[in-house]
Amino acid sequence: MRLLASYGVGLIFGIGIAISGMANPAKVTNFFDVAGIWDPSLAFVMGGALIVTFIGYRLVLRRSAPLLAPAFQLPTRADLDARLLLGSVVFGVGWGIAGFCPGGALPALGTGRIEVFVFVAALVCGILVAKAVQHRAAPRQTTA
Repeated sequence: MRLLASYGVGLIFGIGIAISGMANPAKVTNFFDVAGIWDPSLAFVMGGALIVTFIGYRLVLRRSAPLLAPAFQLPTRADLDARLLLGSVVFGVGWGIAGFCPGGALPALGTGRIEVFVFVAALVCGILVAKAVQHRAAPRQTTA
């Protein structure tokens, strides 16, 4: 049932991305082009998403537990560290340059455009490199 629910949520998200035009990198990059062909539609999409999220969290968190899990898994950390800040910068710069974020790129794979596949391949490589760096940076535990 959880897999079916995950599929349904992903399908709704993908359809929303496609309908809103956020799978089109030109629409995204035009949002960041405030001195040229500025397109404010991304702000409306994000604003709508924030409203839905705000209401959704208020309704869902009134429950004692989620429908398909024994407990909510909410973040416990509230601090800002270097990894979070650096990751945010890399994400934002990549999004502004490529016009894709992971959420918009995955539904755009269905268009068959090569630049989408290149972006997703670079995304996967970036994840693998970040995991390798994180693994190497973790203190090695030795057994006595």
